[in-house]
Amino acid sequence: MVAYSFRARFEAPIREGWKTQTIRGHRTRHARAGEMLQLFVGMRTAHCRRICADVRCTAVMALEIDFAPDGAILRITTDQVPVRDLDAFAIQDGFQDAGDMAAFWVREHGPLHQFLGVLIEWAAPAEFVRGVGG
Repeated sequence: MVAYSFRARFEAPIREGWKTQTIRGHRTRHARAGEMLQLFVGMRTAHCRRICADVRCTAVMALEIDFAPDGAILRITTDQVPVRDLDAFAIQDGFQDAGDMAAFWVREHGPLHQFLGVLIEWAAPAEFVRGVGG
């Protein structure tokens, strides 16, 4: 099982089932499709809390984000396939739209030309699917 930590702003979108993916940099071991994921806020802190019941990883894809000099997102590709609707992608990642996502990236990482990493997707939390969460 693999655990991922999120900023507090993503807790409600994950729990409510509309954030079902995360973008991560390369590391030794990421989740694999079919594995269960544990999702937390503030992992490795005294304020750590679990966001929802474990969720199943549905896909892990290579990800590339290209940025304009002003920080706007120019292009996103997953497994070398261009994302057609940047706003829809951003919403699935817990943002209001692509502009909100770009602003977050600039705040968190400073100016970037390109980001290479992985996109990890999961099924919505079981309690959301049953209509209990939210």
